[in-house]
Amino acid sequence: MILIAQARHNTCVIDRGDAAAAPMHNRNSMQIERYHPDGEQPPASAGWIWVFGSNLAGRHGAGAALVGATTFGSERGVGQGRTGQSYAIPTKDEKLSVLPFESIRDSVAEFLLYAAEHPELQFFVTRVGCGLAGYKDARIAPLFAPSPLNCSLPKNWAPFLEPRLPSGRHRPTGL
Repeated sequence: MILIAQARHNTCVIDRGDAAAAPMHNRNSMQIERYHPDGEQPPASAGWIWVFGSNLAGRHGAGAALVGATTFGSERGVGQGRTGQSYAIPTKDEKLSVLPFESIRDSVAEFLLYAAEHPELQFFVTRVGCGLAGYKDARIAPLFAPSPLNCSLPKNWAPFLEPRLPSGRHRPTGL
C-alpha cells in the first residue's frame, strides 16, 4: 500500500508494503512491534525517539511532554520538532490553548516526512493530542495512517488504522 503525507508544500510518498501491522526493523536489525501499549515507555538507552504532543512555548510540564523533557532530552522553549531523543508535535499554542485540528494535522504531516527521511531512526509515538489537548483517538489516529514502518504507534489507535473485515471486526495482527 502506498500512502502520501503532505506537509504544507512538501509531499512524501511512503511505501508501507502489504501490511500496516508488519513488524519494523531498526538499524540494528532488531524487530520492533507496530503497536505498543499506551503508557509504556521505551528505555532511553535503546535509541528511540520519543514523539509527544507539546505546546508552542516548549513548556514540557505534564504528560508525555514531561517524559520527553526528563527522559528523552526535549529542550525547554522548543515546542516543535526534534531535540535530544524526542520529537515535539504541537497540540497547544504558546498560551496553552488547544490548536485547531488543521494545525495539528500539518504538524503530524511534517513529522511523518521527517520519519520517512530518517529510516535509520525508530520513533515511539505517544497518543499525540489525545491527552491534555483533548482530541479523540478516532480523530487523531488516522493522521498517522501513512506513518513509515520505523514508527511504533499506540495500540489504542489500531482500531482506527487496521483494515476491517466485512463484519466490522479487525484483521488479526498477531499482537
